[in-house]
Amino acid sequence: MNQNTYLVVMAGGIGSRFWPFSRTNNPKQFHDVLGVGKSMLRLTVDRFAGICPPENVFVVTNRDYTELVQQHLPELQPDQILGEPIGRNTAPCIAYASYRIAQRDPQATIIVTPADHAVLKEDVFQDVIRQAVSAAQQNDVLITLGIQPSRPDTGYGYIQFIDEQKLGDTHLRKVKTFTEKPNLELAQMFVDSGDFLWNSGLFVWRADVIVRAFHQYLSDIAEVFDEGTEQLGTPQEASFIDEAYSRCRNISIDYGVMEKADNVYVLPADFGWSDLGTWDSLHRMGRRDEHNNVIDGDAMLYDTKECVIKTPSERLVVVQGLEGYIVAEYDNVLLICKRTEEQRVKEFVADVKSKKGSGYN
Repeated sequence: MNQNTYLVVMAGGIGSRFWPFSRTNNPKQFHDVLGVGKSMLRLTVDRFAGICPPENVFVVTNRDYTELVQQHLPELQPDQILGEPIGRNTAPCIAYASYRIAQRDPQATIIVTPADHAVLKEDVFQDVIRQAVSAAQQNDVLITLGIQPSRPDTGYGYIQFIDEQKLGDTHLRKVKTFTEKPNLELAQMFVDSGDFLWNSGLFVWRADVIVRAFHQYLSDIAEVFDEGTEQLGTPQEASFIDEAYSRCRNISIDYGVMEKADNVYVLPADFGWSDLGTWDSLHRMGRRDEHNNVIDGDAMLYDTKECVIKTPSERLVVVQGLEGYIVAEYDNVLLICKRTEEQRVKEFVADVKSKKGSGYN
């Protein structure tokens, strides 16, 4: 285990596509989405056991969720939970954590991961992470993990790589282009081509390399954090971050840095990954019964197949005659929706908020 390796977990999202299970006051990263007895946040941190020391784990989250983070990760010290006053997408989030870590350890190598992804092959995952960390320690590169696509999924971003441009004797390939969620025809072309990977949103780099990239490609954000370097890690940090976030624009690290930088490499991998962004992704990743249903709850099913049933354990649910549906109940809201129509969940949330108030979102 390398004492200069750090983990940054991004845990500030709301996960509205998982409504009603994921709510503003208790989003999906704090839930046992897979029905395995651990929250997504807990699973995420446990996945990196042996890769970095526990004291090198940092969680960036909305300040409203700091107590939830502490409940799920009681081993963390308060200064390992970085509270954002408002959401500003992934670039300011990563800048905050990177500047904080760089101040503490100029030799740091940083792994950045979302808090709500699923990994089925954890041994393979750890091997891939160690490869990426080793490459980042030895090279001035920004590394992203790319997932071998198993289908033309329109819900993921894609990374095109240049096969003949490797990083030394590693498996890393130079990135050619990033493409946001394509239509089905384009996604099929990407998969057929063989030189496109799913964008996992997992990154590895040295602290000095990413800070330099902020100066080059997001100089406005770098300028903000440069001014507060001496306040990070002190009692003045919270007030500085309030001001910093009021000045930072809402921008993703992909758009702000990764799509512009010329030292971006991707490490192709296949470790049973899903971003678990939707109910349908839970159907793909969850344990299915003989009728292809994913069930988490006390449910009795009759003539029912291809469904996702996620309901409170204290409530008996009887379902008959459904095919390809989501049946989800949480905190006084019941959702019954066709799996093929799950993209409308955000629409449902907006309608509920406008007609029923904010108590249900």
